[in-house]
Amino acid sequence: MLDVRRMRVLSEVAARGSFSAAAEALSLTQSAVSQHVAALEREVGQALVERGTRPVELTEAGHALTRHATGIFARLDAAEQELGEIAGRRRGRLRFGSFPTALVTLAPPAFAHFRRRHPDVTLTVVDDHLQRLLPRLARGELDLALIYRHETLTTAGDFDCDVLLEDEFRVVLPARHRLTRRTRPLELAQLATEPWIGGAPDSAWYRIASHHCRAAGFTPEVAFTSDDYAAVQALVAAGLGVAVIPGLAVTHPLPGVEVRALATNAPVRQICAARPRDGYRGPAVTAMLESLSRAAQALSPDPPINRG
Repeated sequence: MLDVRRMRVLSEVAARGSFSAAAEALSLTQSAVSQHVAALEREVGQALVERGTRPVELTEAGHALTRHATGIFARLDAAEQELGEIAGRRRGRLRFGSFPTALVTLAPPAFAHFRRRHPDVTLTVVDDHLQRLLPRLARGELDLALIYRHETLTTAGDFDCDVLLEDEFRVVLPARHRLTRRTRPLELAQLATEPWIGGAPDSAWYRIASHHCRAAGFTPEVAFTSDDYAAVQALVAAGLGVAVIPGLAVTHPLPGVEVRALATNAPVRQICAARPRDGYRGPAVTAMLESLSRAAQALSPDPPINRG
């Protein structure tokens, strides 16, 4: 079995870029750091560090080992925290992640409700995109995270997910656009000849929108790309195109745009609270889930459809 202490030394060398800096951070001698790394290399039977490079670089095996070590350290830290809370030696804590749109709409009222009920819990918040939140959740670096799901997206990882709300996409039009005169929900096909303002081709947002456009018989012609929903609205307000974006992103629309509903073929993503399946579901996690559920109910009175 690999020695966790030696793995921590290797991770520190990688982070600091030298044996001497790692030794100082760990309150060890440089010789001791070198011996730990050498012993770990003997354990795995491979070189982990490229000798003679400045700053120190890891081999492919070294990178692989430190990547796994990050998750191991996070799990050990969580175990110590859980045991400390059970024994009453540590204050509760909650490491929370969220994608940006939910952080400015769903999360604030949930945080306020949570803080009123649990002022003694240390809450830390990570603002990041979905593709980076999921690995952090899987490694145990987060206790709970707001994520979204759609059939076009892969959410790899062993998570428990509580569906909070269905976020239906909306059409964003320039204020005097011809389609603003229509009172009924719009069909995606009515936007087929319009210049689109949308996310980058590899973004989750674009994959969702383009999937539904293809089902409606066309591929959107994207004139401008941005993953910033405020920038998208500003470009639409300037009359440069139309956009189809999540409803949460237009909770507070910018001046100069009109927001319209889509008909039955509208893209919908599920907003979920996710946590590692083997993670500690302590009182703080349970309380935050309750607070998120209250906030989601205020945003969307209709109960979500749980699609698994």
